[in-house]
Amino acid sequence: MKKILFIILAIVFSVFSFATEIKNVILFIGDGMGENHVVATSFLEKKELNMLKANFFGYIQTHSLNNEVTDSAAAATALATGYKTNNGMIGMLPNGEVIPNLAEILSKNGYKTGIVVTCRVTHATPAGFYGHVASRDEESKLAKQLVDSNLTVVFGGGVNYFKDLEEDLKFNRFDYLKTKQEMISYVGKKGKKVIGLFNDDHLHPVTQRPSEEPFLPEMTQKAIEILSKDGGPFFLMVEGSQIDTRSHENNLDGVLKEVLEFDESIGIALEFAEKNPDTLVLVTADHETGGLILNVSGLNLSTKRGLSTPLGGSQTVDLETMKTFQSRLAKVIYSSSDIEELKTNIEQSFEVTLTPEEMNYIESSQDKQSAVFEVIVGKANCAAKWSTTEHTDELVPVFAFGPGAEKFSKILDNTDVPKIILELLEIEVSSSSLIKTH
Repeated sequence: MKKILFIILAIVFSVFSFATEIKNVILFIGDGMGENHVVATSFLEKKELNMLKANFFGYIQTHSLNNEVTDSAAAATALATGYKTNNGMIGMLPNGEVIPNLAEILSKNGYKTGIVVTCRVTHATPAGFYGHVASRDEESKLAKQLVDSNLTVVFGGGVNYFKDLEEDLKFNRFDYLKTKQEMISYVGKKGKKVIGLFNDDHLHPVTQRPSEEPFLPEMTQKAIEILSKDGGPFFLMVEGSQIDTRSHENNLDGVLKEVLEFDESIGIALEFAEKNPDTLVLVTADHETGGLILNVSGLNLSTKRGLSTPLGGSQTVDLETMKTFQSRLAKVIYSSSDIEELKTNIEQSFEVTLTPEEMNYIESSQDKQSAVFEVIVGKANCAAKWSTTEHTDELVPVFAFGPGAEKFSKILDNTDVPKIILELLEIEVSSSSLIKTH
C-alpha cells in the first residue's frame, strides 16, 4: 500500500513539475509607460486591457547607477543584464567592462531569441538585448553588433544604419525583409535568421502608419510563429517604443493609441501562452515619462482601503484601485441570475443609472464583462494631466502571466528581472559573466 501511495505521489509531483516548467519567455517593455498610462488607456478607451488581466503584478524601481532618473539605455541594460550602469551606456559598465545580456546568455543555452520594436532597432531599448557601447548614440556600431549577434528574429525600423551592411547580413544568414507584405508571407527557414526593417528611421506612429509598415501585433505574431516553429525554447522582447515619444510630447491621445497597440500585442502573446502553458509572459516598462496624473469622478470605484467614494467625488486611480474595481465588476456579473438583477446590482454597486439602450447593449453582447466595463467606465469623468515632458523616477508596473508569475508580485529593482528569469529557467551564469547589481 505504501509503495502504491509513493508511486501516486511521484506521479502527482512529476505532473506538477511539468506543469510549472518554463520553456519560453516573452518580455514586453512599454517605453515610458507608467501605471497611469495603463489606467488612463483603460478608462478613456473604455477597454479592459490584456495586461490588466494579470493575476500577479508588482512594481519596479528604475534608477540608474548615476542618476535617480534613468534613461532608456541604462534601464535596458538593467532589464537585460541585471547590472546598473550610467545613463547613456548600453551593455557596459562605467569601467568599460562588457556585460552579457539575456539574449546572449539564452542563445548559448539553446534558445532562439528575437526583438520586435516600432523604433529603430539600434535604439536604446532593443540595443540592450544585443549591444555593448559606451554611448547610445553609437548606432552605426550597434548596427554592426546586431548583424554579428545570434538573434534569430529582428523586426523594427532603422534602414539607414544597415545600408552598408547588407552583404554582412547575408553572410550572417539573415534574410532581409523590407515591407509588411514580405513579413506576412515570410516562412522561417531552418538555419536562417530574419531581419525586417520597415522604415529608414522609426516606424510611423500607430495613428499614421502607412500600409507598407506593419503594426506591432503583426510583428509580434510573426516573430512568435518563427521562433516557435521547431518546438524549441525561445526568448522574445517586444517594445512599445513610441509610448515614450508621445509622452515626451504630452500627447495624451497619441499615448492611448500606442498603449492600445502595445496591449493588442500582449493579447497575441497570451493567446500563444494559453496553448503553450510553459510560457512566461512579462509586461513592464523601462521608466515613466511625463509624470501623468489621472483623476476619476462620477463613479464609485472603491479605494484600495476598501472605502466607497461618494458619487461626484474625485479619486486618484492606481493599479490596485483598478484591480479592485475589476474584481467587483466580475463578482457583480457572476452573481446576477438575469438581466434585471444585473441592472440592479450594477446600479447599487457603482452608483450609476443605466439607460434602456445601455442595458440592451449589454444584453446583446457576447462578452458581458467587456460590455459592462465599457458602459460603466463611459459614465466616469476622467481628468488626465502631465507634470513634465521628461522622464521621472516613479515606480513602473510589472504584470506577470504563467509559471513563475508570482515571483514578480512585489516591489523589485529593474536588475531583479533578468535574475528571476534565469533562476526560473534554471540557467546558471559562469562566475566570469555573473549577472549582479553593480
